[in-house]
Amino acid sequence: MAHVDAGKTTTTERILYYSGTKHKLGDVDDGNTTTDFDELEQQKGITINSAAVSIDWADRDGNHLAINIIDTPGHVDFTAEVERSLRVLDGAIGVFCAKGGVEVQSETVWRQATKYKVPRLAYVNKLDRMGADFWGCVEQMKTKLHANPIAVTIPAGQDDQLEGIIDLIRMKLVTRDLTDKTNRKYFVNDIPEKYAAEAAKRREQMLDGISIASDELMELVLEGKDVPEQLIRTTLRKGTLENLFTPVHCGSSKNYHGIQQLLDLVVDCLPSPLDRPPIHVTHTKTKDVTIRKPDPAEPLAALAFKTVAEPTGDLVYIRVYSGELMPGETYLNTTTGKKERIARFFRMMGDKRISLEKAGPGDIVAAMGLSETFTGNTLCDPAEPVALEAIQFPKPVISQALTFAKALDAGKVGESLNRLVRDDPTLKTHTDEETKDTIISGMGELHLEISIEKLKRACGVPQENTELIKLGRPRVAYRQTFGRSVDFEYKFVKQTGGRGKFAVIVVKYSPLTPEEIEGKVKAIEELKDPKVKPDPNNVYFVNSITQGAIPKEYIPSVEEGLREAAKKGNKYPFPFVDIEFDLHFGKFHDVDSSQDAFYLCALEAFREAEQKAGVQLLEPIMKVVVVSPKEYQGQISGNIASKRGIIEETSEDKGVAQVMAKIPLANLFGYTSDLRSATKGQASFSMEFSHYAPVSAELADIPKPAAKK
Repeated sequence: MAHVDAGKTTTTERILYYSGTKHKLGDVDDGNTTTDFDELEQQKGITINSAAVSIDWADRDGNHLAINIIDTPGHVDFTAEVERSLRVLDGAIGVFCAKGGVEVQSETVWRQATKYKVPRLAYVNKLDRMGADFWGCVEQMKTKLHANPIAVTIPAGQDDQLEGIIDLIRMKLVTRDLTDKTNRKYFVNDIPEKYAAEAAKRREQMLDGISIASDELMELVLEGKDVPEQLIRTTLRKGTLENLFTPVHCGSSKNYHGIQQLLDLVVDCLPSPLDRPPIHVTHTKTKDVTIRKPDPAEPLAALAFKTVAEPTGDLVYIRVYSGELMPGETYLNTTTGKKERIARFFRMMGDKRISLEKAGPGDIVAAMGLSETFTGNTLCDPAEPVALEAIQFPKPVISQALTFAKALDAGKVGESLNRLVRDDPTLKTHTDEETKDTIISGMGELHLEISIEKLKRACGVPQENTELIKLGRPRVAYRQTFGRSVDFEYKFVKQTGGRGKFAVIVVKYSPLTPEEIEGKVKAIEELKDPKVKPDPNNVYFVNSITQGAIPKEYIPSVEEGLREAAKKGNKYPFPFVDIEFDLHFGKFHDVDSSQDAFYLCALEAFREAEQKAGVQLLEPIMKVVVVSPKEYQGQISGNIASKRGIIEETSEDKGVAQVMAKIPLANLFGYTSDLRSATKGQASFSMEFSHYAPVSAELADIPKPAAKK
């Protein structure tokens, strides 16, 4: 996992080569790597889809181990691929460019890994690049990622002076055998005198850093005694698995420095499925929460984390947590309640497939024959129906109208679009009620652009034909909240002959401050109840009813009605966020009250509350990082100010300026072209969602309602 262009795909390619899985090296620039096999990826030169591969690597005792690897995209628009990969993997390698350091998307993926408590290694790549700064990168891991990095290897020279890497555990210099055309051989020698003092100092820092995971090692360090190599490796593993620190390795993937040592470090420090805590599952009948151990003898529990539509049938990527998966067997999908038969499944090697006869705990396979199983669904033993926690994906922030020519088959376009949305959980579509346009929403302009190219390919439309299927004007995914707190009684009475409807509720509607939201999230986390999760829209319901003013069987109906009403406002068609409903009084009728009556009462009460409180529009604010030659810093700062942006931090190093700012998404459409013209094409930028902030209706980019005919 890493920022764009840190070298993930090249590193994966070298790993495949050194493990013997691949005999001819591919190159990102040549478009022939194993994991970037998609035509769009080869055209764009970036990773768009996460790709799974498996290798065989021996540990230090010669035992052969299977390692599953997923190469993920680095662009923020494809963050869903990182999210689903981290959900199903046991460890991660964070790759950093020695020149770029900790870049904005590096921060995002690091936070995602922290959320899933994934143990990780850091790999500082591209040490041969001009301007490489290994220690600067390590320092940024502390300040930007709030990590505890422990360097276990350090560079012997940097940029064009790079000789090799110094292994601080063995205190040896590792260098390439430049006469070996296969690039597989390397030398392990004593550390030259010019590096000896630095290496001794850094080894001392390493031992001090990892001593928090071992009392035995700490005693040896305090007594000034030698620390055995095996104790260092055992301590490194323990501390990594407990997320006490992050071992940092260095190298240059493109120039074959450090890859074999990186794989050894993966075996030494990252967990096998047996090292991870047992997973929590919810029994679908009893609702009891229990655990499943990574044991083939346990009942099957597996998670579908990715679907890929193919002409011959969908491929469903599955991670097995417990039990064994067998081809030809029938399993229960507890998400849909339907039974599914797996025809066959494969170990994937990019676009190549190796057929398997069974899969056990820790295995990642791609299955065929599943027509009703999609991302986030649980497959299990029908006799033991359980559900795994689904994957939570970020909400789309940008929308555009999708138009296609009448000459195209509307049914085929619709079917292809549905598959696209099904396979990508951060892509959404809906029909605008007023304009009847098809609206497609995603994580950014590049995300939507790539999605439309995929749609064209699925429909057989040439990529160069821009008129048959195209995107209209971008739209921002605004949110809204109440302008102020209101507290009032709402009475709902309907009498149409026969049994009527009667419900009275008194609710206080309050917009929540960031501090109040943080407090609620923290309180939920402290419960440590897997059934209770923070609301993604920060919409919270409080039941303050006392002395049976409303019977308890009607309370859920009130909550359901309020939540349903909050999905879309009357004045603006955006969801409500950051709000609390406190139900503190009400009345009921012995005959005419019902769950339906209280649900309808809550719906109508919300609409009146919206009018009484007024609404505050909220717009998505993006964290933007612009990197350019120093001489263009003034133009960039002026450009940001013109876009209602606020500069938060500027820095300059070796003639390269970096500007970090918060800018409303509505003002960022077409920013690539603006930046290119302002800096003669010499600047680049990256952005990620930061937060929602209040905006006036005058400044908001809200489409005007279509004129009624």
